[in-house]
Amino acid sequence: MTLKKLEILCSFVRTGSLVKTADELQLSSVSIHKALHSLEAGIGCPLFIKEGRQLKALPAAVYLAEASVDLLGDVERILKKTRSKAGVESGQIRLGSMYSLTANIIPRIIMGTKIRRPDLDIDLYLGSNADLMKKLTEGNIDAVVIAAPAEGLLDGIEIVPLFEDHLFFASSKKSKPKEDSIDLSTYAQEKFLTLQDGFATTSGFYDAFELAGFKPDVVMKVGDIFSLMNMVSSDMGRSLLPGRVRALMGDAIEFTPLLPKYQVTQRIALMYLQANESNPNILALAAEARMLHRNN
Repeated sequence: MTLKKLEILCSFVRTGSLVKTADELQLSSVSIHKALHSLEAGIGCPLFIKEGRQLKALPAAVYLAEASVDLLGDVERILKKTRSKAGVESGQIRLGSMYSLTANIIPRIIMGTKIRRPDLDIDLYLGSNADLMKKLTEGNIDAVVIAAPAEGLLDGIEIVPLFEDHLFFASSKKSKPKEDSIDLSTYAQEKFLTLQDGFATTSGFYDAFELAGFKPDVVMKVGDIFSLMNMVSSDMGRSLLPGRVRALMGDAIEFTPLLPKYQVTQRIALMYLQANESNPNILALAAEARMLHRNN
């Protein structure tokens, strides 16, 4: 006994005709006839009687068909919920992003994807690189736009590059440096602010100071880049910030390049599980990301 045979039985009991059932299910009458008799043999009790050239459902077949309607409905609901849990429900996608991308790249990706799939709902989740990668690998979100890890990326992750960014020495306009490029080794006594652990900018921050040969004096760590920029602009300390946020507070923060030997690069990319690459929503998102990459 299979779900397909139960579906055929339900259609036959409802229409009362092999021909109408075959037309409804896009199968041949011979296939319908064989499926019904196979179902009868599998259950082990009479379901049909032949009246002339017509096949007629017995009360047992009618009962089985009526009960199977609910069963088939339950199966469909289970499959729909399973697809939803796997992130392939047709009407929704869960997208993760770093805070710093919400002012420019993320709105462009969302709008472009919505043009490709107008009925798609996109839920946006914000967080650190580490938090979003964990959510992606655990299946709690469908795709992320973050800084791609330089190493240690898990197998089964598809990467669509978007652009490269660099960290800059960030100061308030009141305390802007005199030099055109920053030698970090001369700032060992400076007070610094940064993001909490897990953010790509925090990792780059410490990588740059490791190249400079000292551990920075970090007086405060904050949970999002907008708060960090406000503190830097208020002259509470200096920081290292990615160039992509310059458009947000370039009038209040001075962004000064680091000397090449201290330069840290972030590779911003869309990432998703290869297991979901046939999902039409993911395909639309990836197509939009590739277009943005070509235009940058």
